[in-house]
Amino acid sequence: MELAKLIDKGFIKILKATTKDEALSELIDLLGQRSEVKNIAELKKMIFYREKLMSTGIGLGIAIPHIRVAGIEKPVVVVGLSPSGISDYESIDNQPVRVIIMIVAGAKQHKEYIKILSQIVSLLKNEPVRQQLFQSRSIDEVYNILIKG
Repeated sequence: MELAKLIDKGFIKILKATTKDEALSELIDLLGQRSEVKNIAELKKMIFYREKLMSTGIGLGIAIPHIRVAGIEKPVVVVGLSPSGISDYESIDNQPVRVIIMIVAGAKQHKEYIKILSQIVSLLKNEPVRQQLFQSRSIDEVYNILIKG
């Protein structure tokens, strides 16, 4: 599945959050607006549990919280941008997280899930793309950067 088909402008948000928990909650609330997501309470529980096991802050200002859960027919992605950064995210490089891309896939969608995760990591390893995202101040800008790569 192409990343451009998963990114929907309506599910990109400029975050108000100043903490990791607030940022995750904002994105989970955004996920709750997706028709594909049926049980938001279970989803929230799973995402926070996943973060307790190990932070999804992969470094370079990026976090990619991701889970597989029963009841999801097709993978969904929501994106959050924090212009000032989330300093308590516990990223592996201890740097503030400025872009959070949350992925939720069905329990049996392992191949699709890994492919999406790989596409996002590849895109965000690109320094110019990352810098453009960090400098973005609108949903339109973020959307255009992500779909054009």
